[in-house]
Amino acid sequence: MALKKSNNTLAQNRKARFDYHIIETYEAGIELKGTEVKSIRAGKVNLKEGYASIDDGEAFLKQVHISPYEHGNIYNVDPLRKRKLLLHKYEIRKLIGLIKEQGYSLVPLSMYLKRGKVKVSIGLVKGKKLYDKRQDLAKKDANRRIQRELSNKYY
Repeated sequence: MALKKSNNTLAQNRKARFDYHIIETYEAGIELKGTEVKSIRAGKVNLKEGYASIDDGEAFLKQVHISPYEHGNIYNVDPLRKRKLLLHKYEIRKLIGLIKEQGYSLVPLSMYLKRGKVKVSIGLVKGKKLYDKRQDLAKKDANRRIQRELSNKYY
């Protein structure tokens, strides 16, 4: 019996795919407080300004805004606090080397549910130059024109 694949994506960082070349992606758990989980499930997350860093051998997600839960009153925490990412030690060691020596960055690409747990997809990225962005836009435009012509031809 085939497993049903459902789309449990809670938030996406579409701007990251435009601004960076994504070299590799990692799946990480995230350490959250109780009301943050409810707020994330409601879709009140902003990944645009977020980035990840490695401090003292631990990975942290910074500048990700999780809005306070409306019914959370005294249990709400700072929306922009840094949150620990749960990665294997060998993954963290590999990332430390790549970030320090080769000039890559870590950026959150999406946040989703997997078996009831909130997971973050972290991308190892390198910044695009302006001409790279122009090439991407030109490719999109050309594909759009081709699709438009093909759809007009058959009608």
